[in-house]
Amino acid sequence: MATLSDIGVAAAINILTAFAFFLAFAILRIQPVNDRVYFPKWYLKGLRSSPLASGAFVSKFVNLDFRSYVRFLNWMPAALQMPEPELIDHAGLDSAVYLRIYLLGLKIFVPIAFLAFTIMVPVSWTNNTLEHSRLTYSDIDKLSISNIPTGSKRFWTHLVMAYVFTFWTCYVLKREYEIVATMRLHFLASEQRRPDQFTVLVRNVPPDPDESVSELVEHFFLVNHPDHYLSHQVVYNANKLSELVNEKKKIQNWLDFYQNKYERNPSRRPPLKTGFLGLWGHSVDAIDFYTSKIERLSRDISAEREEVSNDPKSIMPAAFVSFKTRWGAAVCAQTQQSRNPTIWLTEWAPEPRDVYWENLAIPFVFLTIRRLIAAVAFFFLTFFFMIPITFVQSLANIEGIEKALPFLKAIIEVKFIKSFIQGFLPGIALKIFLLFLPTILMIMSKFEGFISISALERRSASRYYFFLFINVFLGSIITGTAFQQLNNFIHQSTDQIPKTIGVSIPMKGTFFITYIMVDGWAGVAGEILRLKPLIIYHLKNFFLVKTEKDREEAMDPGTIGFNTGEPQIQLYFLLGLVYAVVTPILLPFIIVFFGLAYIVYRHQIINVYNQEYESAAAFWPDVHVRIIVALIVSQLLLMGLLSTKEAAQSTPLLITLPVLTLWFHRFCKGRYEPAFVRYPLQEAMMKDTLERAREPNLNLKGFLQNAYVHPVFKTADDVDIDTAMEEWEEEPALIATKRTSRRATPLPSKQSGSSLSLPEVEEECLKP
Repeated sequence: MATLSDIGVAAAINILTAFAFFLAFAILRIQPVNDRVYFPKWYLKGLRSSPLASGAFVSKFVNLDFRSYVRFLNWMPAALQMPEPELIDHAGLDSAVYLRIYLLGLKIFVPIAFLAFTIMVPVSWTNNTLEHSRLTYSDIDKLSISNIPTGSKRFWTHLVMAYVFTFWTCYVLKREYEIVATMRLHFLASEQRRPDQFTVLVRNVPPDPDESVSELVEHFFLVNHPDHYLSHQVVYNANKLSELVNEKKKIQNWLDFYQNKYERNPSRRPPLKTGFLGLWGHSVDAIDFYTSKIERLSRDISAEREEVSNDPKSIMPAAFVSFKTRWGAAVCAQTQQSRNPTIWLTEWAPEPRDVYWENLAIPFVFLTIRRLIAAVAFFFLTFFFMIPITFVQSLANIEGIEKALPFLKAIIEVKFIKSFIQGFLPGIALKIFLLFLPTILMIMSKFEGFISISALERRSASRYYFFLFINVFLGSIITGTAFQQLNNFIHQSTDQIPKTIGVSIPMKGTFFITYIMVDGWAGVAGEILRLKPLIIYHLKNFFLVKTEKDREEAMDPGTIGFNTGEPQIQLYFLLGLVYAVVTPILLPFIIVFFGLAYIVYRHQIINVYNQEYESAAAFWPDVHVRIIVALIVSQLLLMGLLSTKEAAQSTPLLITLPVLTLWFHRFCKGRYEPAFVRYPLQEAMMKDTLERAREPNLNLKGFLQNAYVHPVFKTADDVDIDTAMEEWEEEPALIATKRTSRRATPLPSKQSGSSLSLPEVEEECLKP
């Protein structure tokens, strides 16, 4: 178990590491040669020019203004100067609201920490229960609820504080939910025209023997949305074509590399071995080799494009359908289109840059099976990850192991080594084990078939949070307690084990302190250094870049990474709410994380990150519900802990807290969540009316024409996209059906389940 000195060693290591990262960043960011690495967002917006283009030769690469080195921390106040409305215009609502999660943590935990240290810490410190027990503990544990004797009336303090902390957290959550919902509606009302405002994705289009998917979609929406339907774009399975295009880009990079190499040394053509990784095999001319590969891939791409355009099997039973007004799109996206609720399924189309095109080729009927397989795989992943968690906890509880296995004592008894192992190693080991987890979870989300990047990230974030809750939080507590009190478990009766666990849970706070310092302090400081993008940019710049366009593509601005960042933030909310009552010493470390992360990520969002999509803060309901879950978990654990402390009078009063919290969640869900899942028709009509008044001659069809064409057709060598790929045809007044059933009978087709055609509707209306 980590002692006060161990925590001090860990704090010193992490503070020095964070300071080293900040110092290195401060020096690297002002070097002209690194300008595109640390300010890529301004380059992408066209608002910053390269300092390499002018000045003396040395000053193009090294900053010779020594005064700028003295002001190495001036980026911190600069990151706080941009007001929030300007930040929304600059980076989008998603980025601005993401930063509010850090502010939410400060709003919740700063007052809670003040109350905890002025009221609860003295109540716990003025006892000597742990000194007279046989439990393994440290000086820090004397500040926790474990130091209060069994059956003491002092537990009433913790009960009252639990109510105060719950009411304060709910108040802040409600206030923030209201603010973010208002920001979202204002953003949607004031933002510029976008294709997704007029477009709906329709899936599970039923097969018809007489009409193609394109004809069927056009007929269905002309019949059922005659006043608002504008045009459509059918979805093609272009995954193979996309793979060929990506492969060609990789080969082109190798060709550029060898051409640059040849230009530097024209006396010798660069050779290449065709074997594994270029280590052996037949030696050939590298430029000729990759040139021939590109020519072959170009022929394959042309053939594949031709096959996709002519093969009906390449057309998926889905389409992007666009409407003349936002109101028409809102009605279609939020209503049932057919008597059969399993066909003609509509939803809002993601914005074009948010579409994950590969998953549009997955048949809708396979999605349920895929999600079941992913759920089973996630269960086993979560279960087997307990093995490294157990290993990490074994590092964190050396004293407990020494009591059970005394022969190890001589090896790990050196003071500094022991402090390093207990205060720093568990946190860094857990961080390493979690390193590849987000990538695995993102692969699983893609396998499930979500059709937008934002949905993929939210799904991955949900899984990541659940994983952290089960393994990092509950797993660390259970396995850590087992190691920590191993000697007691061996020698005491089974009916005393729950009591021992109840006392030991608050004392696991020392492990989480080490994790917060590694992940929340040094980890956040490492984010601003951008060491990996820095190295990759300079490698690309040296070997691959030929033009300014190539140099711009070499930049890797990255994104806020919602699928990894938000679940980690939620872990800190969980730790803070759980340990606020039982071990308040955790709170200052969490507050430092939220404050530091807010400054760092605000700087990154202003200068670096280029968000791939804009969902208008659609993720906020997920943020809210996870904090509610953390609040309920903290209440249930406190109930269990007090029950082991024989606080029979105060424990029943805690039952009210989860009930009140659930009621509060239902209230917020009904009052604010609709703003995040539905688009009000009133807002849509208002925006349409204003647009018609301002732009009466707007060519909306031209604006939407190529918005949802697959990117491989936009970036392919042949820029003249075949008209069959576009499927944006002129709108006829009526559409003639090709179904034989329409010619012979007035009954709707059993295949499509669609309504009567327009002439038949008019004829029915004229009947008496």
